[in-house]
Order: sequence, then structure tokens, then C-alpha cells
Amino acid sequence: MAEETIGIWLIGAWGGVSTSVAVGLSALQAGLTNQTGLVTSLAPFDTLGLADWSQFVIGGHEIRDTNYLGEAERLNEQSGVFSPKVLEGTAERLRQFDRHIRPGTLINAGPSIEALASEEVKARADESPIAAVQRLRCDIEQFREDLELDHVVVVNLASTEPRQDVRVPSDWTELWHLLESSDRSPLPASSLYAIAAMQAGCSYINFTPSLGAELPALKELAERQGVLHAGRDGKTGETLLKSVLAPMFAARNLRVLSWVGHNIFGNLDGRVLSDPAHKASKIETKDRLLGQILGYKPQTLVTIEYIESLGDWKTAWDHIHFRGFLDTKMTMQFIWQGCDSLLAAPLVLDLVRLTERERRRGSRGVMTHLACFFKSPMGTDVADFVSQFRMLEQWAADVAAAETTTGDGAGD
Repeated sequence: MAEETIGIWLIGAWGGVSTSVAVGLSALQAGLTNQTGLVTSLAPFDTLGLADWSQFVIGGHEIRDTNYLGEAERLNEQSGVFSPKVLEGTAERLRQFDRHIRPGTLINAGPSIEALASEEVKARADESPIAAVQRLRCDIEQFREDLELDHVVVVNLASTEPRQDVRVPSDWTELWHLLESSDRSPLPASSLYAIAAMQAGCSYINFTPSLGAELPALKELAERQGVLHAGRDGKTGETLLKSVLAPMFAARNLRVLSWVGHNIFGNLDGRVLSDPAHKASKIETKDRLLGQILGYKPQTLVTIEYIESLGDWKTAWDHIHFRGFLDTKMTMQFIWQGCDSLLAAPLVLDLVRLTERERRRGSRGVMTHLACFFKSPMGTDVADFVSQFRMLEQWAADVAAAETTTGDGAGD
């Protein structure tokens, strides 16, 4: 394939997941790590001409005042996730990425997120929605122009916004006129970032439970602009296991009576989610898929608690009460323990790589074949992981077949 250069524009650029993405990409570029944890390194994707890691560069929007190396060192001190060799070998690349980070927006992001912001970002608190969109778009376009990038994929990795009842026109033109005429935004920050990305001609990935592009008007905008998008809420841990285990109960005709999940972790995301308004958005996406898979709604309980001492290490304990033959009640329990940011980071890199590949096909709109990466995937009701992953494998097979038929080389 031609050596294109691709930008990764991260919303929440200096957060734990984004920092892990930056360190991980830098380590891959420097040959300091293998590709364990990366879906795109699996055999079904070998012949697709996916972009090489050397072709990517990072920029982004951030509301805090910090930097990649400082956040990586803090994350390492708190949670012990990076080796000294990796930190030393990626430091210069991280400093280069820092040069492309710009102030984000706090519009409708909630008081818990506002409390984290720098004075520079807080000073923009009265910015109109149209001014915010235009500024954010300009930042992305400047990044693309300065580095002569062929494409930019915008990924929302910011902290979860409060759950909101957003009522706006379903027609894009009407929504845009509403934004132009309003002093205060009817939309949260995640949706304004999505608009800015799409208007700039960029792909948009929402890895959070926040609203993002999950609006009819923004789906219309994506089609108009000819851009790709996908989301919502990356599926990395407990919900991943639910999407694997729930089909087992359904296939064996075992009746799930209740499913209780307790989650504890201590990173910045956990701190924000300790606010009930923000927590409600996360719980909704974590709790939804059981009914979709089982065909009925068992009693469920999902809790998320902030335990500062745990740092980025997340523990999920699940208790599944089910009924079997002769109405015998039985129990299954499991404990999932993992580093939250390092479970998410490789999936973000996979999503960017797969999105960039689909962009070269000339596609637009929602990428339903990426459902296996999300708790609440857009454009499909398929919820079990095996079926979702088959969708991704089928997409890969279709890409390979189409290129064989046309005689084009992968990526040309």
C-alpha cells in the first residue's frame, strides 16, 4: 500500500486510556513490544493491507494541564503497568505527541469533569456551541494540515458524561440552525466533538457511553460528509464476559434468574463515575445486553464503586443465579481482574486501524461490523460476542474477496 500518514485524534488525550494508547503505539513503533492483545494481528486480517504502526501520529483535545510522559509515569507509579525500558524508549515520541494537544470543551460535561479542568479551559465556559464546534474543527484541520496527514480518525476517550435526555431535531440542517442560534448547547461535549470531526471529514469512534454520534441528525451528517463512525462504549472486561457467557445459558436452556455484577477500581474514570449522574450512563450500557441475548430480562444489579487505592486495576465480581433441570437452582460466580487502561488501549488501536482500512474502500456511515468492540454497538441488535466477531471476520473476508475480484492490491 502507498505510505499514507494517519492521524489519531484523541478526545481526553491525556487520560489513562489515551496515555496507554500513546505509550503502546510508541512502543510498537520502536519495536519494544509484541502485538499481544491486538485483534488486528490475528490471521483473518493478515491480507487486508492494514496500515503499519509507523504510519500513525497522535494529537487530541484535553481539558487538563499535564503531558503524556507525566501521566505515564503517574500511571506506572500508581499501577505498575509500564516497564522502565518502555518508558525510556517511548519518552521522545510522547513529547512529540504532546505538541499536538489542544484545549477541549466542558459544554454539558457535568460538574465532576469540570472540576478536573485547567483554568484555560474553564475560561471558555461561556463559549457558544457553534463557536466550540468551529474551534474544535479548526484544531483537527490544523493538525492534519501541519503534518500533511492523509486522514484523521477521531476517538472519544473522555470521561463519561452525565446521562441526558437530549431532544433535538432529527434533521441535520434543523439541528445545525439550532446550534447557530443558541447561546447554550442542547448537546453534550461528545456530540460537539463528533460534529467537529465529521465536518472536518474525519472518521469518529465513540469508545465511551456518552452520547457522541448516537443521534439521527449526526448519522445524516456522516452520510452527507461521506465519513465513517462507530460506537458506543468499549467492551473490555466484565461486559465482554457477559456477552460470551449469556449465550451459553441460552443455548443450554438454563434460565437465568438474576445476574449481579460489582465493579471496583480507582483511576480517574472511576473517580468521575463515583458521581451518580455520570454512573447512570455507564450502568445503562453495561446492563443492556443480557435481555438482548437471553430474550427475557432477569433481575440484574450493576454497581460501580471508586476505590482509590486500586489505581487502574479493576476487579469485577459477578454472581449468576440460574435454574436448571427439575427446577434446580444453581450458581455461577467469576472474578475478573485487569488493568483497565491496558485492556482498552489495544482495542482503540485496532479500531483506528480497521476504520482507516474501511475508509480506503470508500465507505461511509455506521460501521456495524465493529460491533464486537462495543457494549452498545450502533446499527445492529446483535449482542453476543461470537456472532459479533463473525461479523468482523465476514467483513475481512469480503474485503479480501473484493480485491481478488477486481485485481487490486490491498490498500491501493
